[in-house]
Amino acid sequence: MPGTPTADADVVVVGAGVAGLTAARRLAAAGSDVLVVEARDRVGGRTLSVPVPGADPDDPTAVLDLGAGWVGPTQDRVLALAAELGLATFGTYDEGANLSEHRGRMLRYSGTIPRLGPLMLADIGQAQARLDRMARQVPVEAPWTAQHAAAWERQTLESWARRNLRTRGGRDVLQLAAEAIWAAQMSELSLLHALFYIRAAGGFEALTGVRGGAQQDRIAGGTQAIALAAAAALPRPPLLSFPVAEVAWTPDGVTVGAADGRAVTARRAVFALAPHLLAPVRFSPGLPALRHQLHQRMPPGTVVKCHVVYRTPFWRDAGLTGQVTSPVGPVKVTFDASPPGGSPGVLLGFLEGRQARRLGPLSPERRRQEVLDCLARYLGPAARDATGYVERSWAADPYAGGCYAGYFGPGGWTEYGPALRPPIGPLHFAGTETATRWMGYLDGGVRSGEAAAVAVRASLGEAQPAV
Repeated sequence: MPGTPTADADVVVVGAGVAGLTAARRLAAAGSDVLVVEARDRVGGRTLSVPVPGADPDDPTAVLDLGAGWVGPTQDRVLALAAELGLATFGTYDEGANLSEHRGRMLRYSGTIPRLGPLMLADIGQAQARLDRMARQVPVEAPWTAQHAAAWERQTLESWARRNLRTRGGRDVLQLAAEAIWAAQMSELSLLHALFYIRAAGGFEALTGVRGGAQQDRIAGGTQAIALAAAAALPRPPLLSFPVAEVAWTPDGVTVGAADGRAVTARRAVFALAPHLLAPVRFSPGLPALRHQLHQRMPPGTVVKCHVVYRTPFWRDAGLTGQVTSPVGPVKVTFDASPPGGSPGVLLGFLEGRQARRLGPLSPERRRQEVLDCLARYLGPAARDATGYVERSWAADPYAGGCYAGYFGPGGWTEYGPALRPPIGPLHFAGTETATRWMGYLDGGVRSGEAAAVAVRASLGEAQPAV
Protein backbone atom coordinates (compact mmCIF):
# COMPACT_ATOMS: atom_id res chain seq x y z
CA MET A 1 0.00 0.00 0.00
CA PRO A 2 1.16 3.57 -0.60
CA GLY A 3 2.92 5.31 2.24
CA THR A 4 1.66 8.10 4.44
CA PRO A 5 0.30 10.93 2.27
CA THR A 6 2.71 13.82 1.94
CA ALA A 7 0.43 15.96 -0.25
CA ASP A 8 -3.20 16.10 -1.28
CA ALA A 9 -5.25 17.62 -4.06
CA ASP A 10 -8.62 17.46 -5.74
CA VAL A 11 -6.99 15.69 -8.69
CA VAL A 12 -3.60 14.02 -9.06
CA VAL A 13 -2.29 13.71 -12.61
CA VAL A 14 0.31 10.99 -13.17
CA GLY A 15 2.60 11.94 -16.02
CA ALA A 16 3.99 15.36 -16.99
CA GLY A 17 3.86 14.88 -20.73
CA VAL A 18 1.69 16.98 -23.00
CA ALA A 19 -1.43 14.94 -22.16
CA GLY A 20 -1.04 15.16 -18.40
CA LEU A 21 -0.11 18.83 -18.38
CA THR A 22 -3.05 19.66 -20.64
CA ALA A 23 -5.42 17.87 -18.28
CA ALA A 24 -3.88 19.67 -15.30
CA ARG A 25 -4.02 23.02 -17.06
CA ARG A 26 -7.70 22.66 -17.94
CA LEU A 27 -8.66 21.41 -14.50
CA ALA A 28 -6.74 24.18 -12.74
CA ALA A 29 -8.39 26.78 -14.98
CA ALA A 30 -11.78 25.38 -13.98
CA GLY A 31 -10.98 25.77 -10.28
CA SER A 32 -9.70 22.34 -9.24
CA ASP A 33 -6.67 21.92 -7.02
CA VAL A 34 -4.36 19.79 -9.22
CA LEU A 35 -1.00 18.21 -8.55
CA VAL A 36 1.06 16.56 -11.30
CA VAL A 37 3.55 13.81 -10.43
CA GLU A 38 6.22 12.65 -12.84
CA ALA A 39 8.69 9.76 -12.75
CA ARG A 40 11.40 11.62 -14.65
CA ASP A 41 13.45 14.53 -13.34
CA ARG A 42 11.94 16.72 -16.06
CA VAL A 43 8.61 17.47 -17.69
CA GLY A 44 7.82 16.67 -21.31
CA GLY A 45 7.28 12.93 -21.48
CA ARG A 46 8.00 11.80 -25.03
CA THR A 47 9.17 15.30 -25.96
CA LEU A 48 12.77 16.28 -25.26
CA SER A 49 14.54 19.29 -26.78
CA VAL A 50 18.29 19.89 -26.40
CA PRO A 51 20.67 22.53 -27.82
CA VAL A 52 22.27 21.90 -31.22
CA PRO A 53 25.97 21.21 -30.64
CA GLY A 54 28.02 24.11 -31.92
CA ALA A 55 25.08 26.45 -32.45
CA ASP A 56 24.84 29.98 -31.11
CA PRO A 57 24.02 29.47 -27.41
CA ASP A 58 21.94 32.66 -27.48
CA ASP A 59 19.65 31.30 -30.21
CA PRO A 60 16.64 29.73 -28.42
CA THR A 61 15.46 28.12 -31.66
CA ALA A 62 18.67 26.12 -32.21
CA VAL A 63 17.43 22.92 -30.63
CA LEU A 64 17.10 19.27 -31.54
CA ASP A 65 13.80 17.51 -30.88
CA LEU A 66 14.87 14.07 -29.67
CA GLY A 67 11.25 13.03 -29.20
CA ALA A 68 8.09 14.21 -30.94
CA GLY A 69 9.15 16.81 -33.46
CA TRP A 70 6.31 18.06 -35.67
CA VAL A 71 2.85 19.56 -35.80
CA GLY A 72 0.67 19.88 -38.86
CA PRO A 73 -2.63 21.01 -40.37
CA THR A 74 -5.83 19.79 -38.66
CA GLN A 75 -3.82 19.25 -35.46
CA ASP A 76 -5.89 22.08 -34.09
CA ARG A 77 -5.67 21.38 -30.38
CA VAL A 78 -1.88 21.27 -30.07
CA LEU A 79 -1.60 24.34 -32.30
CA ALA A 80 -4.12 26.15 -30.10
CA LEU A 81 -2.22 25.16 -26.95
CA ALA A 82 1.08 26.33 -28.43
CA ALA A 83 -0.52 29.66 -29.33
CA GLU A 84 -1.98 30.02 -25.82
CA LEU A 85 1.51 29.52 -24.42
CA GLY A 86 3.04 32.10 -26.76
CA LEU A 87 4.95 29.62 -28.92
CA ALA A 88 5.49 30.04 -32.65
CA THR A 89 5.87 27.49 -35.44
CA PHE A 90 8.06 27.40 -38.54
CA GLY A 91 7.95 25.18 -41.61
CA THR A 92 9.99 22.03 -42.12
CA TYR A 93 12.53 22.76 -44.87
CA ASP A 94 10.93 21.44 -48.05
CA GLU A 95 12.54 23.34 -50.93
CA GLY A 96 14.01 21.33 -53.79
CA ALA A 97 13.99 17.65 -54.66
CA ASN A 98 13.64 14.59 -52.46
CA LEU A 99 15.73 11.44 -52.90
CA SER A 100 14.67 7.81 -52.92
CA GLU A 101 16.94 4.78 -53.11
CA HIS A 102 15.69 2.22 -55.61
CA ARG A 103 17.67 -0.83 -56.74
CA GLY A 104 20.98 0.77 -55.84
CA ARG A 105 20.24 4.13 -57.50
CA MET A 106 19.25 7.46 -55.95
CA LEU A 107 16.20 8.95 -57.67
CA ARG A 108 15.26 12.63 -57.42
CA TYR A 109 11.57 13.45 -57.14
CA SER A 110 9.08 15.94 -55.76
CA GLY A 111 5.95 15.25 -53.72
CA THR A 112 5.22 12.36 -51.36
CA ILE A 113 5.70 9.28 -53.57
CA PRO A 114 8.90 8.72 -55.61
CA ARG A 115 8.59 8.06 -59.35
CA LEU A 116 9.25 4.32 -59.32
CA GLY A 117 7.62 3.48 -62.64
CA PRO A 118 3.99 3.47 -63.79
CA LEU A 119 3.14 -0.01 -62.53
CA MET A 120 4.49 0.64 -59.05
CA LEU A 121 2.92 4.10 -58.86
CA ALA A 122 -0.44 2.68 -59.88
CA ASP A 123 -0.02 -0.12 -57.33
CA ILE A 124 0.77 2.31 -54.52
CA GLY A 125 -2.05 4.62 -55.56
CA GLN A 126 -4.71 1.94 -55.58
CA ALA A 127 -3.52 0.58 -52.23
CA GLN A 128 -3.62 4.02 -50.63
CA ALA A 129 -7.08 4.68 -52.03
CA ARG A 130 -8.29 1.32 -50.75
CA LEU A 131 -6.87 1.90 -47.28
CA ASP A 132 -8.46 5.35 -47.13
CA ARG A 133 -11.80 3.92 -48.26
CA MET A 134 -11.75 1.16 -45.62
CA ALA A 135 -10.57 3.61 -42.95
CA ARG A 136 -13.64 5.77 -43.50
CA GLN A 137 -15.72 2.84 -42.27
CA VAL A 138 -13.99 2.76 -38.86
CA PRO A 139 -15.78 4.65 -36.03
CA VAL A 140 -12.99 6.40 -34.15
CA GLU A 141 -14.87 6.24 -30.84
CA ALA A 142 -15.28 2.46 -31.09
CA PRO A 143 -13.18 0.83 -33.85
CA TRP A 144 -14.25 -2.64 -32.71
CA THR A 145 -17.81 -1.89 -33.87
CA ALA A 146 -16.84 -1.42 -37.53
CA GLN A 147 -18.83 -3.71 -39.81
CA HIS A 148 -15.71 -5.60 -40.89
CA ALA A 149 -13.78 -5.26 -37.62
CA ALA A 150 -13.50 -9.00 -36.99
CA ALA A 151 -12.17 -9.70 -40.48
CA TRP A 152 -9.72 -6.80 -40.33
CA GLU A 153 -8.50 -7.93 -36.92
CA ARG A 154 -7.64 -11.38 -38.26
CA GLN A 155 -5.10 -9.75 -40.58
CA THR A 156 -1.87 -7.86 -40.18
CA LEU A 157 -1.09 -4.91 -42.39
CA GLU A 158 1.54 -7.11 -44.03
CA SER A 159 -0.84 -9.95 -44.88
CA TRP A 160 -3.22 -7.40 -46.39
CA ALA A 161 -0.37 -5.86 -48.40
CA ARG A 162 0.70 -9.22 -49.78
CA ARG A 163 -2.79 -9.81 -51.12
CA ASN A 164 -3.48 -6.30 -52.36
CA LEU A 165 -0.20 -4.92 -53.72
CA ARG A 166 1.07 -6.55 -56.89
CA THR A 167 4.61 -5.16 -56.90
CA ARG A 168 7.49 -5.61 -54.51
CA GLY A 169 8.20 -1.89 -54.75
CA GLY A 170 4.66 -1.09 -53.67
CA ARG A 171 5.00 -3.35 -50.64
CA ASP A 172 8.37 -1.76 -49.84
CA VAL A 173 6.79 1.71 -49.85
CA LEU A 174 3.99 0.60 -47.51
CA GLN A 175 6.51 -1.06 -45.18
CA LEU A 176 8.54 2.15 -45.18
CA ALA A 177 5.40 4.09 -44.26
CA ALA A 178 4.60 1.63 -41.47
CA GLU A 179 8.04 2.07 -39.95
CA ALA A 180 7.83 5.85 -40.24
CA ILE A 181 4.35 6.03 -38.68
CA TRP A 182 4.42 3.26 -36.06
CA ALA A 183 8.15 2.41 -35.71
CA ALA A 184 7.10 -1.19 -36.25
CA GLN A 185 6.92 -3.78 -39.00
CA MET A 186 3.73 -4.31 -40.99
CA SER A 187 3.68 -7.86 -39.63
CA GLU A 188 3.23 -6.52 -36.09
CA LEU A 189 0.22 -4.29 -36.80
CA SER A 190 -3.42 -5.22 -36.88
CA LEU A 191 -5.02 -4.08 -40.12
CA LEU A 192 -7.82 -2.55 -38.04
CA HIS A 193 -5.26 -0.57 -36.05
CA ALA A 194 -3.74 0.81 -39.24
CA LEU A 195 -7.20 1.73 -40.56
CA PHE A 196 -8.16 3.43 -37.28
CA TYR A 197 -4.92 5.43 -37.35
CA ILE A 198 -5.58 6.56 -40.91
CA ARG A 199 -9.13 7.59 -40.03
CA ALA A 200 -7.99 9.40 -36.89
CA ALA A 201 -5.54 11.47 -38.97
CA GLY A 202 -7.96 12.23 -41.78
CA GLY A 203 -6.30 10.07 -44.43
CA PHE A 204 -3.13 8.19 -45.34
CA GLU A 205 -1.46 11.19 -46.96
CA ALA A 206 -1.96 13.30 -43.83
CA LEU A 207 0.23 10.81 -41.96
CA THR A 208 3.06 10.71 -44.49
CA GLY A 209 3.13 14.19 -45.99
CA VAL A 210 5.21 17.26 -45.22
CA ARG A 211 3.32 20.10 -46.87
CA GLY A 212 -0.25 19.62 -45.74
CA GLY A 213 0.76 16.64 -43.61
CA ALA A 214 1.86 15.70 -40.11
CA GLN A 215 5.48 16.76 -40.75
CA GLN A 216 4.69 20.27 -42.03
CA ASP A 217 5.73 22.45 -39.08
CA ARG A 218 8.01 22.57 -36.07
CA ILE A 219 7.79 24.43 -32.78
CA ALA A 220 10.27 27.28 -32.42
CA GLY A 221 12.34 26.35 -29.39
CA GLY A 222 11.37 22.67 -29.65
CA THR A 223 8.29 20.67 -28.79
CA GLN A 224 9.33 20.29 -25.14
CA ALA A 225 8.75 24.03 -24.86
CA ILE A 226 5.02 23.22 -24.81
CA ALA A 227 5.40 21.12 -21.67
CA LEU A 228 7.85 23.50 -20.03
CA ALA A 229 5.55 26.49 -20.52
CA ALA A 230 2.45 24.56 -19.47
CA ALA A 231 4.12 23.28 -16.30
CA ALA A 232 5.46 26.72 -15.40
CA ALA A 233 1.94 28.17 -15.56
CA LEU A 234 0.38 25.65 -13.16
CA PRO A 235 -0.53 26.92 -9.68
CA ARG A 236 1.37 23.98 -8.15
CA PRO A 237 4.66 22.86 -9.70
CA PRO A 238 4.87 19.18 -10.68
CA LEU A 239 6.49 16.74 -8.30
CA LEU A 240 9.41 15.30 -10.26
CA SER A 241 11.34 12.06 -9.68
CA PHE A 242 8.09 10.55 -8.42
CA PRO A 243 7.70 7.16 -10.15
CA VAL A 244 4.33 5.79 -9.10
CA ALA A 245 4.63 2.23 -7.84
CA GLU A 246 1.34 1.72 -5.95
CA VAL A 247 -2.20 2.98 -6.23
CA ALA A 248 -4.91 2.48 -3.58
CA TRP A 249 -8.41 3.52 -4.53
CA THR A 250 -12.01 3.48 -3.41
CA PRO A 251 -15.06 4.87 -5.20
CA ASP A 252 -14.46 8.18 -3.41
CA GLY A 253 -10.73 8.75 -3.73
CA VAL A 254 -7.24 7.57 -4.58
CA THR A 255 -3.74 7.52 -3.12
CA VAL A 256 -0.74 7.20 -5.42
CA GLY A 257 2.56 6.22 -3.86
CA ALA A 258 6.17 6.31 -4.99
CA ALA A 259 8.69 3.62 -4.11
CA ASP A 260 10.40 5.95 -1.60
CA GLY A 261 7.25 6.22 0.54
CA ARG A 262 5.95 9.56 -0.68
CA ALA A 263 2.26 9.60 -1.49
CA VAL A 264 -0.44 11.91 -2.81
CA THR A 265 -4.14 11.61 -2.00
CA ALA A 266 -6.88 13.03 -4.23
CA ARG A 267 -10.52 12.68 -5.09
CA ARG A 268 -9.66 11.67 -8.65
CA ALA A 269 -6.56 10.55 -10.57
CA VAL A 270 -5.66 10.92 -14.24
CA PHE A 271 -3.08 8.45 -15.54
CA ALA A 272 -1.60 10.22 -18.55
CA LEU A 273 0.76 7.42 -19.53
CA ALA A 274 1.15 4.92 -22.34
CA PRO A 275 -0.82 1.82 -21.28
CA HIS A 276 2.21 -0.48 -21.07
CA LEU A 277 3.79 1.78 -18.42
CA LEU A 278 0.96 0.93 -16.03
CA ALA A 279 1.70 -2.81 -16.16
CA PRO A 280 4.18 -2.82 -13.21
CA VAL A 281 2.05 -0.51 -11.02
CA ARG A 282 0.32 -2.30 -8.13
CA PHE A 283 -3.35 -1.33 -7.85
CA SER A 284 -5.37 -2.07 -4.72
CA PRO A 285 -7.98 -3.28 -5.33
CA GLY A 286 -6.74 -4.76 -8.58
CA LEU A 287 -7.99 -3.43 -11.89
CA PRO A 288 -10.54 -5.37 -13.90
CA ALA A 289 -8.84 -8.20 -15.78
CA LEU A 290 -9.49 -6.70 -19.21
CA ARG A 291 -7.85 -3.40 -18.26
CA HIS A 292 -4.93 -5.18 -16.61
CA GLN A 293 -4.31 -7.30 -19.70
CA LEU A 294 -4.61 -4.25 -21.94
CA HIS A 295 -1.42 -2.96 -20.34
CA GLN A 296 0.37 -6.02 -21.73
CA ARG A 297 -1.24 -5.95 -25.18
CA MET A 298 -0.30 -2.49 -26.47
CA PRO A 299 3.48 -2.36 -26.94
CA PRO A 300 5.25 0.77 -28.20
CA GLY A 301 7.29 0.99 -31.38
CA THR A 302 11.10 0.92 -31.45
CA VAL A 303 12.99 3.97 -32.66
CA VAL A 304 16.35 5.69 -32.41
CA LYS A 305 16.31 9.33 -33.53
CA CYS A 306 19.71 10.33 -34.89
CA HIS A 307 20.66 13.99 -35.43
CA VAL A 308 23.80 14.60 -37.47
CA VAL A 309 25.17 18.15 -37.30
CA TYR A 310 27.14 19.84 -40.10
CA ARG A 311 28.69 23.29 -40.50
CA THR A 312 26.08 24.04 -43.17
CA PRO A 313 23.10 22.21 -44.68
CA PHE A 314 25.17 21.21 -47.72
CA TRP A 315 22.30 19.29 -49.34
CA ARG A 316 20.46 22.56 -49.91
CA ASP A 317 23.26 23.74 -52.21
CA ALA A 318 22.58 20.65 -54.32
CA GLY A 319 18.90 21.57 -54.62
CA LEU A 320 17.76 18.91 -52.14
CA THR A 321 15.25 19.05 -49.30
CA GLY A 322 17.24 16.65 -47.12
CA GLN A 323 14.35 14.18 -47.30
CA VAL A 324 15.53 10.71 -48.27
CA THR A 325 13.69 7.39 -48.27
CA SER A 326 15.15 3.94 -48.71
CA PRO A 327 13.78 0.41 -48.35
CA VAL A 328 17.31 -0.73 -47.45
CA GLY A 329 18.49 1.64 -44.72
CA PRO A 330 19.49 1.25 -41.99
CA VAL A 331 18.40 4.90 -41.95
CA LYS A 332 15.26 4.64 -44.05
CA VAL A 333 13.90 8.18 -43.65
CA THR A 334 15.69 11.52 -43.23
CA PHE A 335 14.64 15.16 -42.86
CA ASP A 336 16.33 18.54 -42.69
CA ALA A 337 16.10 19.43 -38.99
CA SER A 338 18.23 22.58 -39.13
CA PRO A 339 17.24 25.60 -37.01
CA PRO A 340 14.98 28.13 -38.73
CA GLY A 341 18.01 30.27 -39.60
CA GLY A 342 19.61 27.34 -41.43
CA SER A 343 22.82 27.18 -39.42
CA PRO A 344 24.28 24.86 -38.43
CA GLY A 345 22.94 22.18 -40.76
CA VAL A 346 21.17 19.25 -39.10
CA LEU A 347 20.08 16.05 -40.79
CA LEU A 348 17.62 13.91 -38.86
CA GLY A 349 17.68 10.18 -39.55
CA PHE A 350 15.42 7.49 -38.12
CA LEU A 351 16.26 3.94 -37.14
CA GLU A 352 12.84 2.33 -36.77
CA GLY A 353 11.31 -1.05 -36.12
CA ARG A 354 13.60 -3.92 -37.08
CA GLN A 355 16.55 -1.61 -37.85
CA ALA A 356 16.32 0.01 -34.43
CA ARG A 357 16.21 -3.40 -32.79
CA ARG A 358 19.19 -4.59 -34.82
CA LEU A 359 21.38 -1.55 -34.18
CA GLY A 360 20.15 -0.74 -30.68
CA PRO A 361 22.54 -3.19 -28.93
CA LEU A 362 25.59 -1.72 -30.70
CA SER A 363 27.87 0.83 -29.06
CA PRO A 364 26.97 4.48 -29.74
CA GLU A 365 30.22 4.83 -31.72
CA ARG A 366 29.40 1.85 -33.95
CA ARG A 367 25.83 3.05 -34.45
CA ARG A 368 27.07 6.53 -35.36
CA GLN A 369 29.36 5.03 -37.98
CA GLU A 370 26.53 2.97 -39.46
CA VAL A 371 24.39 6.11 -39.69
CA LEU A 372 27.15 8.18 -41.33
CA ASP A 373 27.96 5.40 -43.80
CA CYS A 374 24.29 5.25 -44.76
CA LEU A 375 23.97 9.01 -45.19
CA ALA A 376 27.12 9.07 -47.33
CA ARG A 377 25.53 6.49 -49.61
CA TYR A 378 22.58 8.83 -50.03
CA LEU A 379 24.24 12.25 -50.16
CA GLY A 380 27.88 11.66 -50.97
CA PRO A 381 31.16 11.99 -49.02
CA ALA A 382 30.17 15.35 -47.48
CA ALA A 383 27.76 13.46 -45.24
CA ARG A 384 30.74 12.00 -43.35
CA ASP A 385 32.02 15.45 -42.33
CA ALA A 386 29.81 15.74 -39.27
CA THR A 387 30.64 18.19 -36.51
CA GLY A 388 28.22 16.63 -34.05
CA TYR A 389 25.99 13.62 -33.49
CA VAL A 390 23.14 13.31 -30.98
CA GLU A 391 20.86 10.29 -30.74
CA ARG A 392 18.04 9.10 -28.52
CA SER A 393 16.91 5.50 -28.14
CA TRP A 394 13.43 5.64 -26.67
CA ALA A 395 13.33 1.89 -26.12
CA ALA A 396 16.18 2.36 -23.64
CA ASP A 397 14.24 4.97 -21.67
CA PRO A 398 12.69 3.19 -18.66
CA TYR A 399 9.85 5.72 -18.51
CA ALA A 400 9.01 5.38 -22.21
CA GLY A 401 9.97 1.85 -23.23
CA GLY A 402 9.67 2.87 -26.86
CA CYS A 403 7.97 5.31 -29.22
CA TYR A 404 6.08 6.74 -30.92
CA ALA A 405 3.01 5.23 -29.30
CA GLY A 406 1.45 1.95 -28.28
CA TYR A 407 -0.18 -0.08 -31.04
CA PHE A 408 -2.46 -3.09 -31.30
CA GLY A 409 -1.62 -6.33 -33.03
CA PRO A 410 -4.29 -8.69 -34.41
CA GLY A 411 -7.24 -8.97 -32.05
CA GLY A 412 -6.19 -5.98 -29.98
CA TRP A 413 -9.01 -3.56 -30.75
CA THR A 414 -11.81 -6.12 -30.71
CA GLU A 415 -10.65 -7.82 -27.50
CA TYR A 416 -9.17 -4.94 -25.48
CA GLY A 417 -10.24 -1.71 -27.18
CA PRO A 418 -13.40 -1.33 -25.06
CA ALA A 419 -11.18 -1.05 -21.94
CA LEU A 420 -8.85 1.62 -23.33
CA ARG A 421 -10.70 4.84 -22.50
CA PRO A 422 -13.43 4.39 -19.83
CA PRO A 423 -12.61 5.41 -16.24
CA ILE A 424 -12.57 2.87 -13.42
CA GLY A 425 -14.03 4.40 -10.27
CA PRO A 426 -11.94 7.52 -9.53
CA LEU A 427 -9.26 6.47 -12.04
CA HIS A 428 -9.24 8.24 -15.41
CA PHE A 429 -6.94 7.57 -18.34
CA ALA A 430 -5.31 9.93 -20.86
CA GLY A 431 -2.34 9.86 -23.20
CA THR A 432 -2.18 9.97 -26.98
CA GLU A 433 -3.06 6.25 -27.15
CA THR A 434 -6.56 7.12 -25.91
CA ALA A 435 -7.21 9.87 -28.47
CA THR A 436 -9.86 9.55 -31.16
CA ARG A 437 -8.14 12.14 -33.37
CA TRP A 438 -4.43 12.06 -34.19
CA MET A 439 -3.65 9.11 -31.93
CA GLY A 440 0.11 8.78 -31.54
CA TYR A 441 0.80 12.47 -32.11
CA LEU A 442 1.14 15.54 -29.90
CA ASP A 443 -2.32 16.64 -30.97
CA GLY A 444 -3.73 13.34 -29.76
CA GLY A 445 -2.04 13.88 -26.41
CA VAL A 446 -3.58 17.33 -26.04
CA ARG A 447 -7.02 16.08 -27.05
CA SER A 448 -6.80 13.21 -24.57
CA GLY A 449 -5.86 15.57 -21.75
CA GLU A 450 -8.78 17.85 -22.57
CA ALA A 451 -11.18 14.90 -22.68
CA ALA A 452 -9.89 13.60 -19.33
CA ALA A 453 -10.38 17.03 -17.74
CA VAL A 454 -13.99 17.15 -18.92
CA ALA A 455 -14.63 13.63 -17.62
CA VAL A 456 -13.07 14.35 -14.23
CA ARG A 457 -15.11 17.52 -13.78
CA ALA A 458 -18.27 15.64 -14.68
CA SER A 459 -17.45 12.83 -12.23
CA LEU A 460 -17.01 15.39 -9.47
CA GLY A 461 -20.44 16.83 -10.25
CA GLU A 462 -19.01 20.10 -11.49
CA ALA A 463 -20.98 21.23 -14.53
CA GLN A 464 -18.60 23.98 -15.67
CA PRO A 465 -16.74 22.45 -18.68
CA ALA A 466 -12.98 22.39 -18.55
CA VAL A 467 -12.57 23.06 -22.29
